[in-house]
Amino acid sequence: RQSGRRYNLFLKRRLRIDKRHQSKDSIFFRDGVRRIDFVLSYVDDLNKEWEKKLNCSRKSCNKIQFSLMSDLTFLGQESEDGKIYFVKIHAPWEVLITYAEVLNIKVPIKENDIPSMVENPLDCMLAPLRLPEKVMHPEPDYFTAPFSKEKQELYLINDESTFFSPSMRNRIVNYILTRCPYGTEEGKKKFGIKRLLNNGTYSAAYPLHDCQYWKKANDPNCDNERYTLYMEWARFLRFYKEQPLDLIRKYYGEKIGIYFAWLGFYTEMLFLAAVVGLICFLYGLFTMDENMSSKEICDPAIGGEIIMCPLCDRECEYWRLNTTCQSSEYSHLFDNVATLFFAIFMGIWVTLFLEFWKRRQARLKYEWDLVDFEEEQQQLQLRPEYEAKCTQKKKNPVTQEMEPYLPVTSQAVRFCISGTTVLFWVSLIIASMIAVIVYRLAVYAAFASLMENTQTLQPISGLLTPQLATSVTASCLNFVIIMILNFLYERIAIWITDMEIPRTHMEYENRLTMKMFLFQFVNYYSSCFYVAFFKGKFVGYPGAYTYMFNRWRNEECDPAGCLIELTTQLTIVMAGKQIWGNIQEAIVPWICNWWGRRKARNNPENLYSRWEQDHDLQIFGALGLFYEYLEM
Repeated sequence: RQSGRRYNLFLKRRLRIDKRHQSKDSIFFRDGVRRIDFVLSYVDDLNKEWEKKLNCSRKSCNKIQFSLMSDLTFLGQESEDGKIYFVKIHAPWEVLITYAEVLNIKVPIKENDIPSMVENPLDCMLAPLRLPEKVMHPEPDYFTAPFSKEKQELYLINDESTFFSPSMRNRIVNYILTRCPYGTEEGKKKFGIKRLLNNGTYSAAYPLHDCQYWKKANDPNCDNERYTLYMEWARFLRFYKEQPLDLIRKYYGEKIGIYFAWLGFYTEMLFLAAVVGLICFLYGLFTMDENMSSKEICDPAIGGEIIMCPLCDRECEYWRLNTTCQSSEYSHLFDNVATLFFAIFMGIWVTLFLEFWKRRQARLKYEWDLVDFEEEQQQLQLRPEYEAKCTQKKKNPVTQEMEPYLPVTSQAVRFCISGTTVLFWVSLIIASMIAVIVYRLAVYAAFASLMENTQTLQPISGLLTPQLATSVTASCLNFVIIMILNFLYERIAIWITDMEIPRTHMEYENRLTMKMFLFQFVNYYSSCFYVAFFKGKFVGYPGAYTYMFNRWRNEECDPAGCLIELTTQLTIVMAGKQIWGNIQEAIVPWICNWWGRRKARNNPENLYSRWEQDHDLQIFGALGLFYEYLEM
């Protein structure tokens, strides 16, 4: 035992010495040739629970290594604090070409010799928006074809170590790890790194960045693409520059590249809509004094002589129409002739946005060789969970191969449970909206009585009417309910989508998208539909007012209309969502990364390796891109 402890102490010292000789930003093994394609990490702690997980992780790691002995190269190494262990994985050339053929990855066969398009005479005017050619096009354009091991002489293989881009290598290793068996349980095979991450056997599984984003790496073999992306693209002062989509695609892969292409196109189109919307708003601002309805309401000889009925049945007095003068003037900002034009314009804008994006997407598909991408994903990318849970197999009539399948009866039961669950949650939203309406009716009379009988509120009573005060408080309450329901349903949607066992990753995302979009549409906009189309339509008339549940008198719109309340509702919900989203996506990750860097200061800089730095970053998650699309 004593000799074993001495050996472990010697090994730790030896590791530290070796780390000093290796660049902290190196993404290669110590030989400087083999690239680290993926890293697994697990935690070594002293308590019994972690001791069990540590033994489990060691056993599973050994089993994974044994099952992939002919595929991947493994090397274990501990962190500077001695608690976190890292398993570095390298995919040799034979593995890469084998799985490149399985995944139908397209690779270069010949450099593109088609002449480039004729230069646009306006290019000189757009020069300030351009990025350097090396950044926009980091590699030549090639004709490509799906990889085949038997036809390697057809491809432009100048260097085996750089033939496959880092994103391709990461994709291949991730594909292997998600399908790697590591044991059996009750006669069923256990496989996949996702399961080991969920049960805590491993703490993280991730590829490596090529360098730190704020400075170049010392390793001469590093391309520093992350640094280039930060300096030329991911900084606020570069917001007006075009996006280096080819470099984004090369570094992060096609899916991330398409997302940012779509986001940039969406932003450009929204800028056009925002300019038109601003013009319509300025029209309402400049014509505020010319609005005839506001003039009549504010005129003491007209609005001042019109006596209105009490806003509630008890404790409310008669009031004059001109007390709502200011609110009627401000409602003209959003309710004028230009509003109708803007509504028509947005209807046309949506159609143009969809059609122009289809054109842009088709161009990207051609340039990035993604024409058959969706079909290939459907055919090749069976989810590991589907393969594990579907024990029955049948022959595919197209490929003539045996494939796992889910019986029709099982699918029907799962879809029924899924549909019932979604309907229940949509009904819950409608019930919560009715509860908010009841709140509006209950406090409306209270606000009306309070503002009439409180002298301190008289100076602002013209602007803050009972209708507006009720709308603001109800909107805030509705926003809180929206965020709570959204938080809960998000987990329910993932659970019922997992229960359906979709066949491919694309099917999984499509089903989850349908559930989340349907729910969020009803959740976010049901209250807006109520204000826009139902509020003030079922009030009745003096002596025969209509009541909700025979108790609460239905509320009325402001004399100038309900559009100002609808604007208030949308502003609170949308602004609140943006603020909460920025807290989650910007402030919280910044604090976590800052705390991670603060803890890292305890380690000497020359010992804080690339895999340790990336281990401290925030996890993007398998559905990270899905949530980005859903938010937009």
